[in-house]
Amino acid sequence: MFRFLKSQFTGILAVFLLLANTMVCIGPLLITAFIKLLIPFQGFRKLCSIIANGIAVIWISINNFNMGITRKINWDVQGLEGLSLKGWYLVISNHQTWADIVVLQKIFNRRIPLLKFFLKKELIWVPLLGVAWWALDFPFMKRYSAAFLKRHPRLKGKDIEITRKACEKFKTIPVSIMNFVEGTRFTKEKHDRQNSPFRHLLRPKAGGIGFVLAAMGERLTSILNITIIYPQGETSFWAFLCGRINEIKVWVEKIPIKRNLSGDYITDPDFQIRFRSWLNSLWRDKDRLFDAQGADTRLLP
Repeated sequence: MFRFLKSQFTGILAVFLLLANTMVCIGPLLITAFIKLLIPFQGFRKLCSIIANGIAVIWISINNFNMGITRKINWDVQGLEGLSLKGWYLVISNHQTWADIVVLQKIFNRRIPLLKFFLKKELIWVPLLGVAWWALDFPFMKRYSAAFLKRHPRLKGKDIEITRKACEKFKTIPVSIMNFVEGTRFTKEKHDRQNSPFRHLLRPKAGGIGFVLAAMGERLTSILNITIIYPQGETSFWAFLCGRINEIKVWVEKIPIKRNLSGDYITDPDFQIRFRSWLNSLWRDKDRLFDAQGADTRLLP
């Protein structure tokens, strides 16, 4: 009983510290966003972006400090050598829990540029967050479905054009674009529904990162292929906050972007097949890594 109450208190304390940190940092970030919006000079906006990114890095650093004082975690992280704050990266990872985002922020903070996600263009209208994402230069994209393009063929390729334009700012500002290519968090129900060929993973979706590479592949330094394993089998975010997850293993594989990854995923069917095959091979390697580590797979039979 005492251990249970202690873990619940740890979780509540972790939530309080996270909210307090967010409340302190959101004010300066929104002020920076407002100034950036008012003064539309490119050089000044670049300065505002640097300040906004700095605020986000401070927010992550404080979260990491708070995590260290509220929970004891044994970190086993491999492959961080050779990374740079001056690089342009596409970061891909398996996805099991919301804690994955905290894990990635922890291991990459001040090692590579701030992790950013491609967001749907409509999300810019989310109160406060939309402005904050805009200030942090999160790229907003417009995706058209195949059915929509069939009805409006004149818009074919327009989504890539919009995304490329959103990425223009990254010509001079290094960036790390993050993508959970499975599209959702792992559960046994989703695994069974997909009839996934992988024991520990969902099927990877190639379209998202194919779209990113088509939009800004020539600017990317390399792909960082991340494998996150929670050996104890517990993966809920609340369990993470409560300190019940006390061992985390992370592998970082740096993949150069060679000719086999350069192509038009949007319009070239042959390249789509090759690209999907390459991505599936990465996921087979991840699956074998889970087995090699003897990961607890209590979610699966």
